[in-house]
Amino acid sequence: MLNNMNAPLLPQILLRQADSPQTDLDLATEGVLRYVWSSQWGAMLIEARDGVVYVNGQRVDAAPTPKVQS
Repeated sequence: MLNNMNAPLLPQILLRQADSPQTDLDLATEGVLRYVWSSQWGAMLIEARDGVVYVNGQRVDAAPTPKVQS
C-alpha cells in the first residue's frame, strides 16, 4: 500500500512540459482509477482497470502468499 502524507495535492490532470509532443492525460476516466505517485525516483502512473493494477502501463500481479512452515 502506498502512503505518503507529504505528497502534494495535485489537480486531476497530468500536465506535460510545454515542449512535449505528448498530450495531457485526463485522470478521470470512467471505470479506471488513476493516481500519479511522486517519489524520490520520479513520478509513476498507477491504474486500476477491471480489478487489475498497472504501474506505468505494466501489469502488476499480487505476490503469492508465503507458506508457513509448521
